[in-house]
Amino acid sequence: MTISLDHTPRTLTVHRLGGRIGARIDGVRLGADLAPETVSAVREALLRHKVVFFRDQGHLDDAGQIAFAERLGTLTTAHPTVNTGSAHVLSLAATKGMAANSWHTDVTFVDRVPAISLLRGVTIPPYGGSTVWANTAAAYDALPAPLKALVDGLWAVHTNDYDYVATAEDPENDGPDRDALDREQFRSAAYETEHPVVRIHPETGERALVLGHFVKRFIGLNSSESSALFQLLQNRVTKLENTIRWTWQEGDVAMWDNRATQHYAVADFDNHRREVRRVTVAGEVPVGIDGRRSRVVRGSSDAYTRIDELIS
Repeated sequence: MTISLDHTPRTLTVHRLGGRIGARIDGVRLGADLAPETVSAVREALLRHKVVFFRDQGHLDDAGQIAFAERLGTLTTAHPTVNTGSAHVLSLAATKGMAANSWHTDVTFVDRVPAISLLRGVTIPPYGGSTVWANTAAAYDALPAPLKALVDGLWAVHTNDYDYVATAEDPENDGPDRDALDREQFRSAAYETEHPVVRIHPETGERALVLGHFVKRFIGLNSSESSALFQLLQNRVTKLENTIRWTWQEGDVAMWDNRATQHYAVADFDNHRREVRRVTVAGEVPVGIDGRRSRVVRGSSDAYTRIDELIS
């Protein structure tokens, strides 16, 4: 199905992939030299479909990926704690299981949650290694009234010093061949932030759930209650009808709205090498329904989000 957007350039087409999330954009060669109307059309498609995919972008290298991402906003550094040798590009390489094979929204343990992530397929295994995204705005919309009443005023503590690697399903995957986000680097600096469970999207005005595996607990609930409620809400987010699964090819680029999605990298490629490279556009401090903003408990995100460039 092809969907035309207002003011879409003639060569650009948007093919909807799912009823709630996902679209493929054809007719675009990503880079720094895209016309402003093309960049606007791509952003419009992203906000509508939450994650968009581009095939045949093998011309991109790190510099080209960075240059295109900068057309969308100020970039973060590669990661708050992990160093893979680049100022802006986070290399996620693995020859077996991945630390990202659980549902998460990127870097919610800081206050300025990233706005947009761009992931480029560099080395793709002959099978497996797909990525799945879920629409957290659609998940909120589908909540029954009693659950909306519960979560509308609920807050959660997010931290990088909690579940990210400790809950890996396969202990054998915790070795040197695991991807870049190993336990030691990932926890080299501690971050903890309190976020509203429901945030107002700064561009669309939608309400979206802020959850994922960085959640340690809900404020005001004990650990048992937090665990039960977390699973109930996560099951709503990751309901199959609310997701899209992408089978990677080398040269693919996936771009998602990190303010309204979660994603999961599927570790089913045995010992084949898989490498994807991520560049991130800086975001805003989430705002809840009542207007309150997320609060830092531990750790400053200033170096990660380059706040000096975000605030004039």
